Amino acid sequence: MTRFRYLLFLLALASISPLAAQQRYELNSGWVAQPISKVTVTGAQLSQPGYALGGWQPAVVPGTVLTTQLTNKQVPDPFFGMNNERIPDIYKTGRDYYTYWFVKDFQEAPATGDGQVWLHLRGVNYSCEVYLNGQKLNKKTHHGMFLRQAYNITPYLAKSGRNRLAVVVYPPDPVGNPNGGQGGDGTIARNVSTQYTAGWDWIRPIRDRNTGIWDKVTIEKTRAINVKNPHVITRVPGVRLPKGPQAPATIQVTTELENPTAKPVAGVVQYTLGGQVVKQAVTVPARSTKQVSLPALTLQNPKLWWPSGYGPQNLYPSKVQFLTGGKTVSDEETMQVGVREIQHHWNSKTESMQVLVNGQKLFIKGGNWIISDAMLRFTKARYDAEIRFHRDMNLNLIRVWGGALVERPEFYEACDKYGMLVMQDFWMSGDANGRWVDPMKLEDQYTRRKYPNDHRLFVNSVADQLKLVRNYPSLAIWCGGNEITPPKDILAAMQDTLLPRLDGTRWFIPFSNSDSMSYNNLGGNGDGPYGIQPISTFWGHRTFPFNSEVGSVGVGDAESLERFLLPANMVPPRYLGPRTASSKGDTPTEQVDSVWTYHTYIGYEQYLLPYGAPKDIRDFGLKAQLVNYDQYRALMEGFSSHMWDWYTGSIIWKTQNPWTALRGQMYDYYLDPNACLYGLRTGSEPLHVMYNPVDSMVTLVNNGFEVKRDMMLVVDAYDMAGKKTPVTQVIVEINPSSSKRYLPINGLVRKLGQQQGMFLSLQLQDFDKKVISNNFYWLPDAKGEYSGLKGMGKASPRVTTRQVAAGKLEVTLSNPAGAPVAFFNRVALVNPTTQKRILPVFYSDNYVSVLPGGSQTVTLDYTPSPNVPTPVVSVEGWNVTKQLVPVAGK
Repeated sequence: MTRFRYLLFLLALASISPLAAQQRYELNSGWVAQPISKVTVTGAQLSQPGYALGGWQPAVVPGTVLTTQLTNKQVPDPFFGMNNERIPDIYKTGRDYYTYWFVKDFQEAPATGDGQVWLHLRGVNYSCEVYLNGQKLNKKTHHGMFLRQAYNITPYLAKSGRNRLAVVVYPPDPVGNPNGGQGGDGTIARNVSTQYTAGWDWIRPIRDRNTGIWDKVTIEKTRAINVKNPHVITRVPGVRLPKGPQAPATIQVTTELENPTAKPVAGVVQYTLGGQVVKQAVTVPARSTKQVSLPALTLQNPKLWWPSGYGPQNLYPSKVQFLTGGKTVSDEETMQVGVREIQHHWNSKTESMQVLVNGQKLFIKGGNWIISDAMLRFTKARYDAEIRFHRDMNLNLIRVWGGALVERPEFYEACDKYGMLVMQDFWMSGDANGRWVDPMKLEDQYTRRKYPNDHRLFVNSVADQLKLVRNYPSLAIWCGGNEITPPKDILAAMQDTLLPRLDGTRWFIPFSNSDSMSYNNLGGNGDGPYGIQPISTFWGHRTFPFNSEVGSVGVGDAESLERFLLPANMVPPRYLGPRTASSKGDTPTEQVDSVWTYHTYIGYEQYLLPYGAPKDIRDFGLKAQLVNYDQYRALMEGFSSHMWDWYTGSIIWKTQNPWTALRGQMYDYYLDPNACLYGLRTGSEPLHVMYNPVDSMVTLVNNGFEVKRDMMLVVDAYDMAGKKTPVTQVIVEINPSSSKRYLPINGLVRKLGQQQGMFLSLQLQDFDKKVISNNFYWLPDAKGEYSGLKGMGKASPRVTTRQVAAGKLEVTLSNPAGAPVAFFNRVALVNPTTQKRILPVFYSDNYVSVLPGGSQTVTLDYTPSPNVPTPVVSVEGWNVTKQLVPVAGK
């Protein structure tokens, strides 16, 4: 933009009258609650500001009945030990037990002139009646967990400015029998709500089925016209690169304008983006809502949004406004717009889809996401931390699983920020919705296939949630449900009407393992395998070409376990031996503490034994981390080595847990990462050197869009005493978005590692010897045992710290020449008083190994707390005694 045009732009903005006292604010504190059994008056009486509320308990809003009970210490923490069994389940108590009134007094003066005041409820589970100052706001009972509510409360505000909101919330109906099946007996799916609350194989039942005002309650103030549901579409034609000048992009904007007044209102609707303003004159009839399409904007040399690892996550601040008479702002909606375009192409070789962003194909490295917190305790800070962890794993996609919900705007804001594409499922699952014969289900497949009870509610909820999240650039794929399509009429409405009309830009998959996503010619369900696998399986066994669910183990270390287990339950599982041909399918291979079983432990089986049978819980936790690292590094390396040949993507089941489960997680519920995260981070590097354990080939993978040339491949072997054997040093290159096999080293590995195993160091370096990719393997002996590790000598690396900035540290581990490898060191930031880890902390790497004569620097990023003493750094490894090192100054 020229300086003259920019001056005109500023003058135009200056001539616009601001919206007087325009504001939005949340009603997120000061609520009180009471069970319906203790309330003897009507909603009209209860909502009168003068009605006394003596004896009512503080309530959590946004929240649920259970979070309110927990806050008032009426129930124990259901995530600890067996406490969940001490909380009455709604299936046994009846729905009235968890039916509650929630009441909030707030100050808001009556509107003046053409001012309007609106009440927004972003999520209530499941049904509710809403009262304000003695008036019922909803003529009919509201139903549906995902359907937003908006009420014009202008006529009902008290003259005194003292107002009372009262909401009675009823649980889902039916609540489902939590009989141990996936979704219990399945009847929870008769509702349009989350299915996991009746229990799954990774969680126990949520006792109140998350009944409550679970999402934000907001007051909004406008003038005559309310701007609603703006829709921004960005068109980015052609094949783009992140760097250099860009051809133009096109921005298309529509919005809804609501006029609740008795007179038509004339004015201008406009949006601003990239320093430009686009306007459209419009008249909105009385008591109506009008959709307006604005002229398209051509954005010159746009700053594009890219997924993590491919380019920057540029976002343009934007707003859509209505100006009464072209001068006075009546209302506005603000957004962050990411200019990008999502496409998909069929790969005829793999027989699966490829995802493209801005014309460039991406090999999908994804993680399945359940929900941030099983009791719906969502915070912006937690969302940010969890999505940052996914970025740090070098992933580029999160799939939001269909047994949960359409994720909240705050989740998508974090995905936009960190460059995570999202595949968003709707609320279906093959388990509850009838894909299989299941003796745990109350009703047959034919009946379950027709769930939910109210198809119109489902369709209306889909339309509403589309409008809620469709503007986020991270949202890439819609999915009809987990492992099953919705019923035909719902599917037709979504596929033929709602998505084309309300979005029209994204790929829609009928269900998560649909042949239209990944053609299944291997039999089975089209996803998996699940659970621990031999490392070679990930490299040598071909599975589904765009695998929506494939996963492994994920137990944390001893410090993670003791956060939710009693000392008596800190007992490591004991391997009992493999299943035999005569064994039943459920014959255990491990002896496991019953509380571990309750927290849905997945077995490590024989895979810890090569390191030596665990002696105690700390030993188990450490050896589990070795297996964790190896499993997830191999998983992503194996898939990446066959990109575009066998596979177009892989989505791990799963990367996180919304409660204290003992399976499939890169970090625990308390946001403490385990070695899964760092093994996956290594295996998912955008430019990566790796070792194929099947054929001993050193292989490169390049996920980027540019040829990588003039790199030195350096391969070295080390024995248990730290003696180095150079293997090769050669200049290499690799084309964009490809993998390349370089050289076999099977003879050397057999020779050096036969007796005790060995270490293998693979590095890509530039010509200044700067390391571009670093990968460090520990390989077993000829018998598959880690005999050398068992008797490995001690290493004593020097640990130094440096404070780079507030909340940012550098920790350097230096290993003397002639020493053994300082193997598998966990770096942690701890409270010096309690010796417990500070959480969350984000590490540039962890579980690092330091070569003799070498060093490794790990960056720590955290939020300092005034209530915690200056932290210290803890370093402890396989053959490294724990050190506590003070944090040095800058």
